[in-house]
Amino acid sequence: MEIFKNIGKIPYEGPASRNPLAFKFYDRDRVILGKKMSEHLPFAMAWWHNLGAAGTDMFGRDTADKSFGACRGTMEHARAKVDAGFEFMQKVGVEYFCFHDVDLVPEADDIKETNRRLDEIADYIVEKMNETGVRCLWGTANMFSNPRFMNGAGSTNSVDVYCFAAAQIKKALDLTVRFGGRGYVFWGGREGYETLLNTDVKFEQENIAALMKMAVEYGRSMGFKGDFYIEPKPKEPMKHQYDFDAATAIGFLRQYGLDKDFKMNIEANHAMLAGHTFEHDLRISAMNGMLGSIDANQGDYLLGWDTDEFPFDVYSTTMCMYEVIKAGGLTGGFNFDAKCRRPSYTYEDMFQSYVLGMDSFALGLIKAAKLIEDGRIDAFVKERYSSFECELGRKIRSGSATLTELAERADKMGAPALPGSGRQEYLESVVNQILFTE
Repeated sequence: MEIFKNIGKIPYEGPASRNPLAFKFYDRDRVILGKKMSEHLPFAMAWWHNLGAAGTDMFGRDTADKSFGACRGTMEHARAKVDAGFEFMQKVGVEYFCFHDVDLVPEADDIKETNRRLDEIADYIVEKMNETGVRCLWGTANMFSNPRFMNGAGSTNSVDVYCFAAAQIKKALDLTVRFGGRGYVFWGGREGYETLLNTDVKFEQENIAALMKMAVEYGRSMGFKGDFYIEPKPKEPMKHQYDFDAATAIGFLRQYGLDKDFKMNIEANHAMLAGHTFEHDLRISAMNGMLGSIDANQGDYLLGWDTDEFPFDVYSTTMCMYEVIKAGGLTGGFNFDAKCRRPSYTYEDMFQSYVLGMDSFALGLIKAAKLIEDGRIDAFVKERYSSFECELGRKIRSGSATLTELAERADKMGAPALPGSGRQEYLESVVNQILFTE
């Protein structure tokens, strides 16, 4: 049964189109820097937002109908969401999905019943995957919504809750492997603290690391060859979350010997909440060899929380794609962890949101490629550090210089000349020129 009856497959019509249900920039077969646009941009649908989020906020109930013709909270509804999701992905041209365990089915009081429901719905999802060719980008377990996780999952003070978290991870990994997922994500939504007065931070971080190690061991034993990801976020719902930003998460992984199996799943909105730009956390991840996947959304600088808006800031998507191209691409993809605004409650709004997001990243890709082909930014950065190309500079870079040797040079020169100008304004004008000309 067709759910989105008045909406067909979204076509590419080009920049001049006024059709709200057509792509202006996402031309999947267009070749950019030797690869098709669809290869640069493996887009994914977030099961939780697109099929579940209905506009509820802290001040009001649902505005959108996400029942898809079934009674919510039932297995009938779970199947209806599968039907809606796969129809949506085929029509909008998204080839991947991402999921939490309890996005797929209503959670029961008994985990054995929840797992039975997951097995039932997984059979149906696999049927749809085989019919459509749609694949799984990554899976994860929701270990933050249920009251049992009020003090975290890996960071909990309850050994029973810790065991329950392990059971959820095990099942979510089983599903991810069955769906052929490219990754598995840990988002520590409540892995943090409200006050140090009642918290043993070292104890909690060691337990989180132990849980992750067990997950890696189990996943590899199941034949999972993909990456595990950490998704950094500094706060919300906890006051202070342990995976504050990319640098913090990378340091944690290296401290506990998890860096060979884990990479980062960077979310634009989370980077902003940490006081960074999106491209900052991407660069930090890439330079450490840990840029894995991206949650594609944006935040609102006027609001202090995770707004999960569909991306429309092309400056941001351009800087994102500049980092991704420079890093050689992603092992994961671009998951739209974004939701329609509360007053945007129709099925058409769901489709138009994805058109917006996919076009924004497609245009960012086009412009980032032009920035790289233009070459002025790369040339400037190379020139800026050119003083280290001398013999002494090479010794510093290789680690063979000594402090005494450098001090002797300083004694001979007196006061050094000022470094060359950073020319930030010039470089920003280059970006604007590329962005706003054909």
